[in-house]
Amino acid sequence: MKLEGKRALIARTLGVGKGRVGFNAEHLGDMKEAITKQDVREMFASGVIFIRDVKGRKTIVRSKGRRRHGKIKNPARNKKREYMVITRKLRGYVGELKKQGILTLEQSLMLRREIRARKFRNKAHLKERLTLFKEK
Repeated sequence: MKLEGKRALIARTLGVGKGRVGFNAEHLGDMKEAITKQDVREMFASGVIFIRDVKGRKTIVRSKGRRRHGKIKNPARNKKREYMVITRKLRGYVGELKKQGILTLEQSLMLRREIRARKFRNKAHLKERLTLFKEK
C-alpha cells in the first residue's frame, strides 16, 4: 500500500518532515479515508498517526574556533593620531606667537614647514628652537 501522498499531507499539516511521520499498522484502512487536514489532526489525536523523534544530535554544538587574545592594535593609526596631536599643538602655538608679534610671517612659515617635517618631538623642543630666533 502506497501512502506517500498521505505522508506528505500529514507532514504539511503537522509541520514536520516526511521522514518523521509514522503510522499505526492496525489502522492503515482508516488512513486511506483521511483526505482533509482536519481528518489528519483527528487521527493524530487518537494515535493512529505518530511523529518520530529527530535523528542524530538534538542541538548543534558550534566550535568557538580560533580566538585572539587581547586588544587588536593598529600601529599605523596610533602613529597618525600622535602626529595629528603634536602637529595641531605646535601649529597653534606658532599661530599664537605670530599673533602676539613675536614671530614674523617668514619665521612662522619656516616653523610650520619644520613642524610638518616632524623636526620637533614636543612643544619644549620647539621652544628651544625659538631661543635661536631670539639670539639672531
